[in-house]
Amino acid sequence: MLTRLTLTDFRSYAGLRFAPPARKAVFAGPNGTGKTNLLEALSLLVPGRGLRGARFSELARRGPEASGSWAVAARFEDGLEIGTGMAEAAPDRREFRLNGSKPRSQAEVGEMLAAVWLTPQMDRLFTDTASGRRKFLDRLVLALEPGHAREIAAFEAASAQRNRLLAEGGEAAWLAGLEDAMARHAVAATAARVALLLRLNAAIAAGAADPFPRVALAMGCFIAGRLAASPAVAVEDDLRAAYEAARMPDAAAKSTAIGPHKADFLISDAASARPAGFSSTGQQKAMLLGIVLGHAAMILAARGTAPLLLLDEPLVHLDAARRSALFAALNAAPYTAWITGTDAEHFAGLDAACYSIRAFSIEPL
Repeated sequence: MLTRLTLTDFRSYAGLRFAPPARKAVFAGPNGTGKTNLLEALSLLVPGRGLRGARFSELARRGPEASGSWAVAARFEDGLEIGTGMAEAAPDRREFRLNGSKPRSQAEVGEMLAAVWLTPQMDRLFTDTASGRRKFLDRLVLALEPGHAREIAAFEAASAQRNRLLAEGGEAAWLAGLEDAMARHAVAATAARVALLLRLNAAIAAGAADPFPRVALAMGCFIAGRLAASPAVAVEDDLRAAYEAARMPDAAAKSTAIGPHKADFLISDAASARPAGFSSTGQQKAMLLGIVLGHAAMILAARGTAPLLLLDEPLVHLDAARRSALFAALNAAPYTAWITGTDAEHFAGLDAACYSIRAFSIEPL
């Protein structure tokens, strides 16, 4: 359970020290009062860019008395303390503190705490671009495999260097070295995605997402297809050969044609195999909730510790039956869950383990 949250010059908060009186919380109040900012602060306690995906330089409070920097810190009932804030010399970077010390890597923080969230922006997932769906999938992977971000970043860095060398007519030996790195990181990143989907599909099929619609999750990905038929080492060899053969077309296109950056995350109804993009808005929202709750249950089963569950305006597009289903799932869940909404009365179905508070009434430091 989260026992204390402290914000300094973060978004709309000049300062805040908040001690939640319960494991689950509903923050209800008008738009623009800072509810989502609280959830975003919690989402920054784990690696990544948080639930808004904002640049770190955009998180600092604005105004004549603002410091120009920001910080978020939290303490949990088991004694774990995590802090993060803007890096002094680099506004678009941030630093972590884990129990008062700088961790060896962000992955070390991710091994101590996981977070799962749902935001109104994610309602567009099914009609979004493949890039948006990949980012969603990678957040799911990161919650269980904190090192996944390194593999994606390493592939992107090697691919960008290769594109520059191709444009400059670089030496074959340098290109081969970069293509070797690309192949290794591409296979590692894709294997992590595939493993996550296999585990999540199994969890959903076993009822982890109930009572929400069961979905089937897959990837449209050349590398994933090869991994299904061949060992990883063989797929790496195939990729090295493919990258070498594609040097001329990739140089002309100024991009890399094969890699984890070309994958798509595919979601369909498990019973009918109907793609989620063809479902109604309400059905899509129910599917999303099922994925998020199933993922949270999978993390709990895998780690033995519950993730933070952050639901920003989750009742939008849900009918009365689906709202009741969500409340039943939340009532039974052992998570530290923070939920937002505009009207407290809409959350009457939550039991006494949850509490309601208007965001603008939280006392600042």
